[in-house]
Amino acid sequence: MREAAFVKQNKDKWSTFESALANKTNIAPNVLSDLYIEVTDHLSYAKTFYPKSNTEFYLNSLASQAHQKIYKTRREPKNRIISFWKTGFPTMFGQHHLELLIAFLVFSFFTFVGAFSAANEGDFVRSILGDGYVNMTLENIEKGDPMAVYKEMGEFNMFLGITINNIRVALMAFAFGIMFGIGTFMVLLQNGIMLGSFQYFFYDQGLLWESVRTIWIHGTIEISVIIIAGCAGLVMANGMLFPGTYTRLESFKRGVKNGLKIMVSTVPFFIIAGFLEGFVTRHTEMPDWLAMLIISGSLALILFYYVIYPYQLNKKLKLHEDRLH
Repeated sequence: MREAAFVKQNKDKWSTFESALANKTNIAPNVLSDLYIEVTDHLSYAKTFYPKSNTEFYLNSLASQAHQKIYKTRREPKNRIISFWKTGFPTMFGQHHLELLIAFLVFSFFTFVGAFSAANEGDFVRSILGDGYVNMTLENIEKGDPMAVYKEMGEFNMFLGITINNIRVALMAFAFGIMFGIGTFMVLLQNGIMLGSFQYFFYDQGLLWESVRTIWIHGTIEISVIIIAGCAGLVMANGMLFPGTYTRLESFKRGVKNGLKIMVSTVPFFIIAGFLEGFVTRHTEMPDWLAMLIISGSLALILFYYVIYPYQLNKKLKLHEDRLH
C-alpha cells in the first residue's frame, strides 16, 4: 500500500487518539487502550514499509505520548470489569456485526434444511435426534406430557449439565474458526439441522405450539448465544484471511483477542439459559402469557446487548470523530 493511501485510511483514528491524549474529548480508558494498540500496530507497519518517513516519526511520537497516559489512567480492576461490560465490549462487538449476520444466516439456513429434510425423509429425525430420544418423546406424548424430558433430572444437576454442555458447544464454534471458518460453519450446520429436525418432529405430532412455548423459554438465549459464539469463530477466521493493513500474524492475534472477548461475554448468558432450562422450563403448567413474556424478554435482552446497544455506542463514537473534523 502506498504511504499516502495508508495515511488517508487511518488518519481519522490517529486524530481521534491524538485528541483524546490532549484531553479534547473523553474516551473510556479501555477504548483508549485499544486505540493505542492499533496505533502501535500501525507504527510497526510504517517502520517496515515506510522507514524513516514522516508517518513513522508521527506515529512514534504519538505512541510515546500515549504509553504513560494509558497506564496513568488505568482504573482499579473493579472499574475495568464494569467498563468492559458497559462500553469496552459492546463498542468492539459493534465492529463485528457483519460476522454476526453471517453466522445468523448460516444457522437459519441449516435450520430450514433440517426441517425440510425431516419433512421429506421418514427416518431423518431419528438419524439426527437418535432412536432413544424419539421413542422416549413418543411415549411421553402418549402419556399426555410431551415435555416430560425436562422434568426427569434434578433441577440443579440439569442446570449444571446443560450449562457446561452449552459452553462446550460454543467453545467448539469459536475454536474451529482456526480452520479458516470452515469448522465454525460445520458447528452451525450441525446445530441448525438438529434444531430444524427437532421443531419439525413436534410439528408433525401436532405439538408445534406446545414445543415453542416450552422449549424456547431457555432456547431463545441458548440458540442466540451459540450463533454469537459462531460469530466469534468467524472473527478469528477473518483475522487470518483478511489482514488489511496489519501483518497476517498481527491480524490473527487481534482476531483471537476479539473472539475471546466475545466468548467471555457469552458466559453469563449461558448461565441464564442453563438456569431457565433447569429450573423454569420444567413448569409446563405455567400460563402461555408467562412463557411468552420470558421468551420475548430473553430475545429483547440479546438484541439490545449484542445489536442495538453496540450500534448506539459506535454511532456516538462516530459523531465524536466527525466533530473533530
